[in-house]
Amino acid sequence: MAELSSDHWHPSAAYLYVLHLDGPALAWEYLRRDLDYRRDWLRRQRHPEVAQRWGLRLLEDPGQDARDAHPAWFPDHDTVVQLYPDADPPPNADLFEFWHIPGHKQLIHDGRRLVLVVRQPGCCLRLALAPALEDGMAYVYAIRACQAPCIRYRALAGELVKLQEAGNTTPAGLVKPRPSPSSLLELHTLQALDGTLAGASLRTVADVLFGPDAVAEGWHADGDLRARVRRLVQRGKKLMRGGYRRLAQLPSLEQGRFASDAKRP
Repeated sequence: MAELSSDHWHPSAAYLYVLHLDGPALAWEYLRRDLDYRRDWLRRQRHPEVAQRWGLRLLEDPGQDARDAHPAWFPDHDTVVQLYPDADPPPNADLFEFWHIPGHKQLIHDGRRLVLVVRQPGCCLRLALAPALEDGMAYVYAIRACQAPCIRYRALAGELVKLQEAGNTTPAGLVKPRPSPSSLLELHTLQALDGTLAGASLRTVADVLFGPDAVAEGWHADGDLRARVRRLVQRGKKLMRGGYRRLAQLPSLEQGRFASDAKRP
């Protein structure tokens, strides 16, 4: 990985892509900043099994952000759609046609299967392809059985609606909605975290995120601005040190590395 300058985190424009990331992609953004994860990546040839420690099937290059990296989480996020050949298709069954799927497509092998990642404006679809599925076959969708399936059904339905709507429309122009407060929070959290990891003080982080004028007017020992920046940094560290698992819908770890992380500064 190339060394970054100490002020690489200053341009807010470099973080705009974060506004359009979903849970699994955001989880990767926090995990890839963890120093322990980066060490495991460098030692991956000797210890490939360590990927499971992080909730991954395979270790992913932390030098790649969520636009280029495709971490294979284990178990799958609810929005991963599984595709299988239809064993009893009706005469008018829809066919799996790779090149007719709209959006930017990437095929990845996660160590066990092929996963098709489809990026479209405002969404990212992840389709796990069964080995027997071939182009031109009728197909069915599947999700893992669970005690409370309704949530997963809704997640699956939402992804399928996105795919269908994208395939049935040809927009002349794209108008992106205003970023949501939660998206802006992730942008500010990652930028504040990067500043802290680069050695910047809380005041310097505030200067970059909110401007020198706001800092000159509102920076006090017990002021709201200072508390806000401190919360952003604390939130970023918490997500980096295990909290990312919630974003990726991974089971939480109560013991081991993440419990000891609470003692880290």
